[in-house]
Amino acid sequence: MLVELRISNLGVIADATIEPSAHMTVVTGETGAGKTMVVSGIGLLLGARADAGVVRHGAAKAVVEGRFTGLGVVNDALDELGAELDAGELLVARQVSAQGRSRAFIGGAQAPISRLALLTGELATIHGQSEQLRLGNPERQREVLDRSGGPKHAAVLARYTTVYRAREELRAERDDLARNARERARQADLLRFGLDEIEGVDPQPGEDAMLAAEAARLQAVDDLRMLAARASHALSGSDEGDLDDPGAIGLLGIARQAMAEIARLDDRAADLAAAASLLAGQANELAADAASYLNDLDADPLRLETITGRRAELAALTRKYGANIDEVLAWAAEAVVQLERLTGGDQRLAELESQITTMDARLASVGSELTRLREQAADRLAAQVKVELAALAMPHARLSFELRPLAAPGPHGREQVHLLFAANPGTTLAPLAKVASGGELSRIRLALEVVLARADPGHVFIFDEVDAGIGGAVAVEVGRRLARLAEHSQVIVVTHLAQVAAFASAHWVVSKSSHGEVTTSDVRLVEEGEREMVLAQMMGGLAGSESGLAHARDLLDLAQRR
Repeated sequence: MLVELRISNLGVIADATIEPSAHMTVVTGETGAGKTMVVSGIGLLLGARADAGVVRHGAAKAVVEGRFTGLGVVNDALDELGAELDAGELLVARQVSAQGRSRAFIGGAQAPISRLALLTGELATIHGQSEQLRLGNPERQREVLDRSGGPKHAAVLARYTTVYRAREELRAERDDLARNARERARQADLLRFGLDEIEGVDPQPGEDAMLAAEAARLQAVDDLRMLAARASHALSGSDEGDLDDPGAIGLLGIARQAMAEIARLDDRAADLAAAASLLAGQANELAADAASYLNDLDADPLRLETITGRRAELAALTRKYGANIDEVLAWAAEAVVQLERLTGGDQRLAELESQITTMDARLASVGSELTRLREQAADRLAAQVKVELAALAMPHARLSFELRPLAAPGPHGREQVHLLFAANPGTTLAPLAKVASGGELSRIRLALEVVLARADPGHVFIFDEVDAGIGGAVAVEVGRRLARLAEHSQVIVVTHLAQVAAFASAHWVVSKSSHGEVTTSDVRLVEEGEREMVLAQMMGGLAGSESGLAHARDLLDLAQRR
């Protein structure tokens, strides 16, 4: 429920606060006074588009704020948004700057306009001329019919939508596989070629690095032999036993013997003798290893040629598939996985076809149940609306929902819904948009809402000029129906008819005044004692005449007896 609406610098309204009744509230005023600004303000709270033109001349921005209660249907969305409540009330605000920039706030949290529209759209609905035009659209007609079906109907529709979406995803994957079969075959051929090429070479992990090191060694064998011989001579000394060239081993032997003699004479030198003995042993081992290394350094031109050829084979792979052989092997492993996926396309196609067949059967089953429920809802809703239309001075009007089968199941069912209408006896039912006048559309819209509101208590309905094109006794019945709708939901009506205004629980008047070049509209609540005078003014402008006041009293008495 909308408990408060505050408007600042919107159009001709400088500042106004309206506290709608929990039942039926009417907003009246002379043409051009700014009644529509009230609806426009609520529209901004419901996510309507805005531009700089709505900002009052000379103001920096227009601000509209609304306080809502009864938030059960949007509690989860509010929690997700991080909105805060004030004593159980939700404050929704919309600001439009003079430059046309718009901002929205929900419970103190800034939110995108699209998010605002989704959330507040669950709380309130505006019905005006545009809504009447939408009623001529088959998709809107389907929504109206489905809305009347009740919880079971809604559950079946949701199940149908879920199955339809799942089937469409499968069909899209299947079509993509079929459409890209040639490209997959080309990619598979490239992968096979690469894998065959790698398999033919049969590289081993790290092989390129090991061969590079071996090739470098073979290419430098002469230098290595010279250096190894020099090292061996330095360690072992002269091969002829020249005492002047004992080498490191001979010198270490002399040192070891001297240290051993010192340790014999002085116990404190025991560690020195042990260290000398260890060092002499290590020198002998190093000399043996150097000699062995030198003996193994044989030039092997055939081996070098073999390595060069193998490295060329490996280089051919690294030019195509990776910076080194390890990356080439990684590419091959990934290629095997990709090839399995690509060549598994035919199998996947068969699986998808089987799954789609299963989904088709499920969709047909759920769609058949949905069609049956729609047929029942169509008969029930048409009968209920006929009663309401009869009360709105359309006793012979007939409304019918035609379910036309679609060539293929659609996202919302197996049929398209068409609302047919005939206003007079003997008239053939025809599409509503083609045969209904503006006044008839208004009454049909109202009749539908009165019926549908019984299943949607607590919603806020805003009607803008719903009584356009009607008057007299019909206007009285429109007021009566709006009052009945207000028994289940909050109703706010912008009207120019006293017959409608008389049924309101709260009556607000918009009046304008000019001061030089500035026009301002004020919004005030009509007190109970002055309602007769205001209604009399609406009927003929003779607020002080006894006949006008008497007529106004009759209207109020009639409204009380509804």
